[in-house]
Amino acid sequence: MTDEMIPIAAPQLGTEELDRIATVMESGIIADGPEVRGFERAFADYCDADYGVATSNGTTALHAALHALGIGPGDRVLTTPFTFIATANAVTFTGADVGFVDIDPQTYNIDPDALEERLRTGEQVDAVIAVHLYGLPADMTRLTELAETYDFLLVEDAAQAHGAEVDGQRVGSFGDAACFSFYPTKNMTTSEGGMITTVHEDVAERAARFVDHGRISGYDHAEVGHNFRMTSIAAAIGRVQLDRLPEFTRARQANAAMLTEYLEDAPVTTPYVPADRTHVFHQYTVQCDGVERDALKSYLDSKAIGTGVYYPKPVHEQPPYAHMMVSAPVAERAASNVLSLPVHPGLSEDDVTRVGRTVAQYVEVVT
Repeated sequence: MTDEMIPIAAPQLGTEELDRIATVMESGIIADGPEVRGFERAFADYCDADYGVATSNGTTALHAALHALGIGPGDRVLTTPFTFIATANAVTFTGADVGFVDIDPQTYNIDPDALEERLRTGEQVDAVIAVHLYGLPADMTRLTELAETYDFLLVEDAAQAHGAEVDGQRVGSFGDAACFSFYPTKNMTTSEGGMITTVHEDVAERAARFVDHGRISGYDHAEVGHNFRMTSIAAAIGRVQLDRLPEFTRARQANAAMLTEYLEDAPVTTPYVPADRTHVFHQYTVQCDGVERDALKSYLDSKAIGTGVYYPKPVHEQPPYAHMMVSAPVAERAASNVLSLPVHPGLSEDDVTRVGRTVAQYVEVVT
């Protein structure tokens, strides 16, 4: 008998979401409308932010947030090269220049020491995008201090970190703006969607205008904008998912703890969580220091266990950015040996046990 496939991700959708969608459909307001405004308020409150602006996806959230902060041609934005390419693309969409700073080898997030070294040289930096990779917040304490000292805008790319915390403060409430994604594989979903959170009223107003064709009201448009709006149906899903997010987070954290216990003696490096941070485990990512990553991945595939490599090529090695001179050896090493294992809330205890034991058994044989 063949084992049933354990997927790397599985959206958790049920009757509550269906009921909410039906209510919105019956209202007839299925595009932007009151349901979206309600979701914006609820999500901003969840993040302890003052304002929320819903968008069509995480990339448009980043683009709109940067625009609302005044980032454009002549500006320079630094971020990590170890992220999904959308982080850099959003900067490029504004006409600003993007630059890359290497990562911390334990957290995979932008290295504040490497950033500070760049800042001390006098390099132009108008904004920094801190990516909370895999669900672990970047070092927002240090980054906030650097932003104040060197006077740059600080943006959170929290696409993978819904509910994560630094010293008890939720991501989405640091810096000048934060951006979330609600893609189906994320910690909560709207099917497709994004959100900007901010404590600045003017930033929220400019972002809301930009995602709606630059509209002030009716057919009055103050600027050239985009149609980056979220639909009411997506917001309906999101409002239910937000209520379920604490349950999802507890499950991810419990599954991660089980995996770490199974892999305690295995020659892989399990996720590191600094004492001041709460990890929400969008991904459970190990470094394959004692085994060959692709061989382990193939073995797990043969055992019907889904895996993922996030990300096999740093952004600065992708064709649109390969012309740049970038020194990021830590990111390049991570790209060659990270492997993500299933950790999502749809897993049963038997599933987690099977994943953990299968990885442990493989590394025992080959080492």
